Amino acid sequence: MNILIIINDAPYGTEKAYNALRIANQITKDHPNTQLSIFLMADGVNCAISNQNTPNGFYNIEIERMLKLSTSKGAKLLTCGSCLEARRLKSTTLVEKAEISTMAELTHLIIQSDRILTF
Repeated sequence: MNILIIINDAPYGTEKAYNALRIANQITKDHPNTQLSIFLMADGVNCAISNQNTPNGFYNIEIERMLKLSTSKGAKLLTCGSCLEARRLKSTTLVEKAEISTMAELTHLIIQSDRILTF
C-alpha cells in the first residue's frame, strides 16, 4: 500500500504537523511494508528546518526527531521547492534525508497513492 501525508501547516501554533507525524510514525511501526511519503508544502516546509530551537513547553520540539524517525524507517520526506523559495528557505539546512521536490512529483505521488492524508 502507498500512503501520502501532505503537511501544509507550520510546526508551531497548531498541532496539525505534530499529529501528522505521530500518524506517520505509527504507520512505519505497525505497517513496515507500507510505502509512506511525507510531502511538506506551504508553511509545512518549516518542519524540515534542521536544528530549530524552540522555547520550553512547545510540543513541536520533537518535530525534527519525529521526521528522522519516519525517514529511518523508510518514509520518503519531500519538501516543495517553490514553497521553500517563497519563504527564502531554499538555502537553509534541512533535516537529514529531506529532498527538495516539485508539484510534478507531488502529482505523481497523488496518482500512485492508495490513501492520502492532509494536515
